[in-house]
This record gives sequence, structure tokens and C-alpha cells, in this order.
Amino acid sequence: MIEQKHHPLMEVRQLSLSFLQYGKGLREMRTQAITNFDMTIHRGEIVAVVGASGSGKSLLANAILGILPKNAELGGKLYFESEELTAEKQIRLRGKDIFLIPQSVNALDPLMKTGKQVEVVIKNKNRKSIRRNIFESLGLPPKTENLYPFELSGGMARRVLVSMAMASEAKLIIADEPTPGLDSEARNETLTLIKHLSNSGKGVMFITHDLDAAQSIADKVAVFYAGQTLEVADAKDFSGNGKSLRHPYSRALWNALPQNSFLPTSEVQQFTGQSPTGCLYRSHCPLSTDLCAQQQPEARMVDGGMVRCFHA
Repeated sequence: MIEQKHHPLMEVRQLSLSFLQYGKGLREMRTQAITNFDMTIHRGEIVAVVGASGSGKSLLANAILGILPKNAELGGKLYFESEELTAEKQIRLRGKDIFLIPQSVNALDPLMKTGKQVEVVIKNKNRKSIRRNIFESLGLPPKTENLYPFELSGGMARRVLVSMAMASEAKLIIADEPTPGLDSEARNETLTLIKHLSNSGKGVMFITHDLDAAQSIADKVAVFYAGQTLEVADAKDFSGNGKSLRHPYSRALWNALPQNSFLPTSEVQQFTGQSPTGCLYRSHCPLSTDLCAQQQPEARMVDGGMVRCFHA
């Protein structure tokens, strides 16, 4: 990680997201997907957003990119380079200053050669030379530039997507679940590529359900549960038996890994039609008290990390 500047590159403050839907008899219903989410990302830093499938992680990415459906209602504040990220700025910065590496390699244009796809995002007139240097740095052979996406292996296609992120002038990269379904070699290669992006000075939001992958490359880990950050901790806090972690859910996730205690943990996360009144994790928490059911814990700093827990 490079030296951080004083102001965050990206800042999310008290973000909330709900969807207006209609049930039987056209009865209006509102589903709360994200509640009071907080996160900061600096230049040259990887912040992993870790949570189970269905916890709302990709919705967070869509909110930052400004690509939510019309029935979405967004609350809170988004800041990019210390300026509020309005809808107009999202349109202007999307694909330029803020770049998405999608989960699926099918995002590549099937009708355009891969070399051309990368060159399109390069503003410098020496785009061919720049693209070739990037391909070489990522281990892509010279012939790759003349291949169409269907002619690439999965690993090569993923490297082409990373090449586009590197070639762009983007300051913030959002990598949305880039490792599911990959074998261990391809997974480790993908993680190395993401680390390469942060080493080049870009801020990275790494969305994943793989805590082991997150801990291996991230600087900070935001633990996401049912649309809320329960903890933001330094990656080094995920070690040993997890005693440095502040939230019971974070410790449960860490100790559920096979190389740790391999203890089962509940992953049932339900979204409701209204804002929650108590702690979202209370029904699975060994520390739960009446207070946890009556009041939602506020985010606070404990031992250098953020946590939402009365008992931390």
C-alpha cells in the first residue's frame, strides 16, 4: 500500500437503500436493503467488503456507480475526492474515474478484439504501446491483442478486464465478486492482479464473500451483514482465534474457516419492509441482551476499528 493522503478517495456516510414495491391489492411495500453503511477508501488502499451472498454487497457497488433501478431510494452521503458524489457526477465519472471490474467475464464485448477493448479506455495517443506494456506486465502473450473474448481462457479474460482497469485513468476500482468458481491457482492469480491495481496507486473496493481472500490482500475489511457494516477492521486483526476482532459476527466468520476452528455459523440474513429497531445480528449472537432487541447500536471506534455492538 502506498502512503495515504489526508483526505479519503471515497467516503460513504450513513448510506441507506430501500426499494418501493407493490404487493396484493397494490399495497405499497418498502424493503430495506442497506442501513447506515459507513466506509472510507484511500488511494493505494484495498478495502474488502465481506458478507454472505444476498447481504447487499453488490447493491452497494451499484449505489456508488449510480446504476440503481428507478424504485430505489437512497439516503446518506457519498463523497469522491472530498466532493459530494451527486447523480450528475456519477454519470460523468462512471467508467472514467470510477471503474467496475464485474463478476462475469461476459462483460467483455464479444464483437471486439481484446487489444482494441483495452485501447479504447486509454486517453494517451501512445495507446498501443501502453496496452502492450500492461499486457506484458500481467503475463498476457502478444497474440492476445488479436483474439476475441470467446477465444480466451477464463484466466486470460479476467486479466483483460484488469488490464482495462489499469489502462484507464480511474482512481477508484470496484471489483465485484471476482473469484467465485475459480480454482485455487486462478483465484490466487486474480487476487495478485487486484493487489497490482492498489500498488499502482488506485483505491480498490473488493466485494467478496471469501473472507480468506479478503484478509490476504486487503488493508481493511468491512464486515457486511444484512445490509449493514457491523465492523471495519484492519486485515491484521483477522488472526489467531480472532480475539482482536470487535464484533461477535466477525469472530464467528473468522473461526468458521477450515484453517481456523471450523465452527459453523448462521448466515441467515433477512431484509424487512422497515428499518430495523435492534441489532441485526442479535438472534444469532451469544452476547445478546434485551438492549440489543430494543435499540440499534451506533457505530463507534474501539481499539482503532469501527464496530456496531453494545458489548465490544
